[in-house]
This record gives sequence, C-alpha cells and structure tokens, in this order.
Amino acid sequence: MHQTRSRALRARFALSPVTLVIASLLQPLPGYAQADEPVPRLKPSPKLREDIPQDARNQLPTFVEGDRISGQTDNNTVIEGGASLRKGDTVIRADKLDYSQPRDLATATGNVYINKAGNIYEGPLLQLEVDAFHGFFNEPRYRFLRNDAYGEAERVDFIDDKHSIIHNGSYTTCRRKPGPSWLPDWILRASTLRLDEEEETGEAEGVVLSFFRVPILPVPAMSFPLSDKRKSGVLPPTIGLDNKSGLELTLPYYWNIAPNRDATLYPTLMSKRGVDLGGEFRYLENTYNGTLRGNYLPNDRLRDRDRWGYSYQHLQRFTTPAAAYGAGALTLNINRVSDDDYWSDFSRNSSSLTQRLLAGDGLLAWGLGDFAFLAREQKWQTLQNPTDLILPPYDRSPELQAHHAKTNLPGGLETVWETDFTRFTRSFDDTVRTRFAALPDTNQPNGNRTYMLAQVSRPWEAPGWFFTPKAQLHATHYNLDSTATESGRSADRVIPTVSLDSGLIFERNTSYFGRAFLQTLEPRAFYVYTPFRDQSTLPNYDSGLNDFNFATIWTENAFAGNDRISDNNLLTLGATTRLLDPDTGAEAAKFGVAQRVRFKDQKVTLPGGAPVSERLSDLLFGASVSLVPQWSFDSTVQYNPKTSRSIRSTVGFRYSPGNYHVISAAYRLQRDLSEQIDVGWQWPLNDLWGSKGQDLGPGRGEGDGRWYSVGRMNYSMKDRRLVDAVVGLEYDAGCWLGRVVFERLQAGTTNANKRILFQLEFVGLSKLGSNALQTLKENIPRYQFLREQVLPPSRFSNYD
Repeated sequence: MHQTRSRALRARFALSPVTLVIASLLQPLPGYAQADEPVPRLKPSPKLREDIPQDARNQLPTFVEGDRISGQTDNNTVIEGGASLRKGDTVIRADKLDYSQPRDLATATGNVYINKAGNIYEGPLLQLEVDAFHGFFNEPRYRFLRNDAYGEAERVDFIDDKHSIIHNGSYTTCRRKPGPSWLPDWILRASTLRLDEEEETGEAEGVVLSFFRVPILPVPAMSFPLSDKRKSGVLPPTIGLDNKSGLELTLPYYWNIAPNRDATLYPTLMSKRGVDLGGEFRYLENTYNGTLRGNYLPNDRLRDRDRWGYSYQHLQRFTTPAAAYGAGALTLNINRVSDDDYWSDFSRNSSSLTQRLLAGDGLLAWGLGDFAFLAREQKWQTLQNPTDLILPPYDRSPELQAHHAKTNLPGGLETVWETDFTRFTRSFDDTVRTRFAALPDTNQPNGNRTYMLAQVSRPWEAPGWFFTPKAQLHATHYNLDSTATESGRSADRVIPTVSLDSGLIFERNTSYFGRAFLQTLEPRAFYVYTPFRDQSTLPNYDSGLNDFNFATIWTENAFAGNDRISDNNLLTLGATTRLLDPDTGAEAAKFGVAQRVRFKDQKVTLPGGAPVSERLSDLLFGASVSLVPQWSFDSTVQYNPKTSRSIRSTVGFRYSPGNYHVISAAYRLQRDLSEQIDVGWQWPLNDLWGSKGQDLGPGRGEGDGRWYSVGRMNYSMKDRRLVDAVVGLEYDAGCWLGRVVFERLQAGTTNANKRILFQLEFVGLSKLGSNALQTLKENIPRYQFLREQVLPPSRFSNYD
C-alpha cells in the first residue's frame, strides 16, 4: 500500500491490524446517528486509568499520523513530515518515523519528542520497541512528571516502561528559563543515573551536586527518592548546633523492612560528648501497631558515664469470632532513662509530656456487652533536680477495675456500678523525704484501696428541656502496710450523694451584622448534696483538686480521684447562648456564664488544705467566636466578685486568611502564680514589605523567591523572661528551600537548652541539614509544610 496526502488533509491510520481499522472507518462511527436514526443516549464511560495493564496494552491499536505515509501492510510504515505515533500512554513525534509492525520497533529522527505516561523526552534520535518500551534515545532532554524534574544527557537506555539508565546526565527541579546563559540554582550531575519508577527511587554514580555553581556534595554514589515512597538506604546527613552538646552531625540509615515494618538508625557525633547511637523501629498490623525508640551514648565526656534512654508504645485490639465473647485492647507506654540529668541534657529526645515524670504503663481492657474490665500496671521514674525536687507519684501495681452500665431499664432508669482495686506503692530517698517532710501525705504508708460506686438516675428529656435526678453511693476500704489511722491498718468510708440536673433550651431566628442566625438560650441549674464524712485520717493516693472550668463546675465532686469525696450542699446556676448557622448548623459564636451558690461550708479538703466557706464561688465567663473562617476568638475568665479581680484568665485568637498565613496569640493569667503570653505565626515576609513575589508554596516555579517568618514564643510576664522560643526563617525559591531555626527550650528554673538548626531542601531530590521541619510542625500551631503533595500528578496533566 502506498498513499500520499497533502498537509491540508493529514493521513491517519490505526495499525492493529491496519485492514481492520480501515474497514471500521468505512462504517458509521459508533455512538453517532444517521440522518434517519433517533438521537442515541449517552452511556457512562469507565474511568480513565493512570496505568495500563500489560495484557490490555498488547491489544491496544497503534495510530500514526503525518504529511506522507508509505509502507507495506502489516509490515513497515514510514511517516514523514510532522510524523506522530500513538499507542496507549505513549506518544512519539518526529520529522521522520519508521515503524516496523512485526518487531513493534519505532525509529524516529529529527526533533524527536516522546511522551510516556507524562514523562517527556526530546532529542535527535530515538529507537524504541513501543510495547516493551525498550530502546535508546541519543542526546535527550527530559522532564519527569512525578516530581517535575528536568535534565539532559548523552544517552538514555530504556530497559522497560519502569526502568531507565541515563548516561552522563543531569537532574534538577529548577524550571528552565529562556536564554543560553541560564543555569539552574541547583543541579545534580552523574556519570550514570538509574531511575526505577516501580520502586520510585533513583541511583546515581559519579555524583556532583552543585548549588549556585558551587559543588557542595561530591560523592561516588548516592540514591534518592522520586516520590515520598519509603526506600532503604543512607539518608541525608543532619547538622545542628547545641549549647550543651556542641556541633551535632547525624548520618541516618533507613531500613524498609517490609510494607508494614521499618527501622531507622541515627548515629550522631556530638563534639562535646561523643557518639550517640540512636534508633527507631516501627510496625503496623491489622490489629496492632507500635514504636520502639532508643539511644545509647557510651562514656559521655561531659558526665563521665554511659547515657541511655528508651521508649516503647504499643496498641493492640483483640476480637473474638463470636460477639458474645466481647473485644479488648492492650496498650503499653514505657519510658526510661539512665539518670536524673537526662531530661535536661536531651530534652528533645523525650516523648513524655512531663519530661521529669516518665511513665511505665501497661493496660489491658476488655468489653463484654454492658460490662467493661480493666487491668493496669503503672510505675513512674521520677527525675530529680537537687535545686528543684518533686514528690514522686504513687505506682499502681496493680489496678483492677470492673464497670457496668445499663440503660433503658423499666421506668426509664439508668444504672452504673464500678469497682476498683489498686495497690499503691511509692519510694524515695531521704533527701526528698526531708524536703517534703512538712507535707501531710509525704510519710503516709503504702497500701491497698478497694473502691465501689453505685449510681442510679432517671433522665427526662424532650425538645426544649431536660431533667435528671441522680443518686450515688461511694464505698471505700483501705488496707495499709503500717498503722496510719486510729483504727489501725484498715479504714472504711461510705458516702451517699444526690444531685438534680435541669435545663431549658430556647431558640429564635435573628440576625447580627446583616447575617441570619439561629440563636439559642440555654439556662441550667445543678444541685448536689453530699453529707460530711471525716476523711482527714485517710491516705491520699490519687486525689487532687479539680480544675475550675465549664466541664467540672457541673460535677458532683470537687476532687479528681477516689480518695476524697467533697461534702456539698450547693447549687450551680449558669446559662449559655449560641449563634448557629441556620443552613449548616455550624457554631459561629458561644457565650456562657456559671456560678456556684454554697449553702454550707465544704469541710473535706486535701491534706493541708483549708475548708471552703465562701457562699458564692467565683464567676466563670466563657466566649468562643468564629463568625468568619479567617478569625477565631476564645476566652475563659474566672472572676472574683469580692475582690473585683480575675483569678484566672485565658484569652486567645487566631487569624488565618489563607495557606501559609496564620497568626495566633494567647494570654494566660493565674493570679499570684503565673502570667504568660504565647504567640505563634507563619507568614510570608514579602507581604509585609509590599513585594508579593511569586507564591511558590505549592508550586515549582522560580521568581524572586518568597521569604517566610515562622515561630512561637512563650514569655513570662511575672518573671520578665522568655520561657520557650522557636524562631526561624524559610526561603522558597521554587526548586529549593532554605530554613534556619533557633530553638530555646526551658530545662529547669535556671537552665535552657538552645540549638540552631539549618536545613537545605532540594525539591524532588533530598534535604540536607537538621530536621527543622519536625521542630516547626511540633511547636507552631497550624504550621503548613511549604511542600506537601497530597495526590500524585496525573499523566493526563501532560496529555498530548
């Protein structure tokens, strides 16, 4: 077959086989109606696939197009002048294209362009087996879809559609600019680049990484990710400067053990201490997961001893084939270190919220219908500071608990009963005993406590109101290791409590600031009566005073824990009003007020405490406003009417008009104890000086670059000093980002840990320097990564 056509009427053929496609072209196109046929209905089409299975790929037709087409049927086709070949996700364009059907081999010359699933190559000569995607490309320029990387090479060998080898090539994500003198900000050159899109990794040999034309990383070989997919290998080194440990250089190694298991080793050279050997192991299964972290520093030169620390977290769910046997869960949280100074020397290594109280906690829970059972073992490690000693908490060894709750009983009754047996133990040295000798509970004996709660209530609820009477009975028995009460080594306590909780809910349609709202008014009254029982001779193992807030003001007991039950004869009155969006129900604003009216003194106190005789409690005010998504405001104030002063206040706001724009501030006051201001932010500095620059946050382009200020500062107004601070700068140049972060963390009343973190991120390649990103994410509220790709790019974004 030989055919010639002009540019005005371009030839197009499908070759699988050619004769069948030509025959099909002579028939009416499916889905199109003839003049005398009714208009057909559209049918749904399957979703376009990002990948094409190999079995389907072999069945796909091959389309060719050009100014002139010549060849032999089912054998060889030559296309000249604007030649193109398309098959599946592969498109080839060239001045001339020779396609051999038996060998599925395409040879293209002159201005060759190939698009393979969004990856683009351009150059003078290509030879390729189309289906197998096996061949070579001479002197290509390339651009990869997944990370928008560019480069050029002497030659590219295509092994298959997922693997290729680039010879004497370059690699960068800096967007090309017009002009012969253009050079990217950073570029990686290698004698050999092996790209594995199946594993989403790259390996390079004879590597030189240049930054602004200065070689900064000449290495014989390296590997790098093509995406965020995990890969075993040496990770980029991290560098930091710590005021106690000196210069810190870490060379991590990541081991991708399995899809659900991995490990990371963190050997760290500390110039003042020595070599710290750190590691982390993670696992994830269908019913359990966990993390084990550890550090070992042999012969710390500053402390002249070995230092170590480890933490282990595990969470596991248990299920049974039959629901009648219930289900359970196991949690482990174990934290231990070598010495008392560890928390101040290595504060950032601790995952504990209270770095001087390290928990060793194991809990097994089981649920069966209305029953729940719990077994717990909890032991604390208390890290002491000679200038700031703390009294250790009690260990629970063990704690056994059973709980039963039943609703929908006859008459609408609801019942709860709970029983708990706990063995409390504590030990400390004479220094701590002497320091806290004045406290009544310092020398109380260890012992066993058995506690039981029985509760019955009858809630009435209807639209617009609720009323719930409740009765409780608390029974406790102590069996002590030594004599502590007049009755000897044992003591008992039985206390009843009754309460009435009631409220009304009113609604009305209204408008404020030209906006329609559904407004509620919710008055509430809560009465509780508990008779006085002398508990001054009983030990106090776990009770503490409840925080005074909108959650605890509506509860029966003024204390947390089970060692103290407050005697009460009081009424709590309060009201809440809300502004709700009438369409979505979203809460735009909430205001509340509450106060307790005490009819009788509260005589039960914590050891060393004073009775409560005030008839009127402090007023509690609360407000939460978020009329527009960009602004939010929260405030809680505890106000004393007698002194006309606030006892505690918390005021906070947040302003976030868009991505990478957030400012938050909070003021916290505890009268005569603390007064602090906390400010956090992430904001483009270009916005402040009027030069908006190019917003490169989610993109890859280069303009003038974009500076970001990030930080969080906590300042004590009472002490007139900075407590904690994280302050840094980020620069986004499109294809690279730079970060400098200063961190100051309080490590005692007089000491603080300080360090400087440097990080250089080459987008699409790797990060060099300290892990500044993790520090920013942990400390700055609502901080956003400047590079956070949620979904991989689609090959159809580069569709030809």
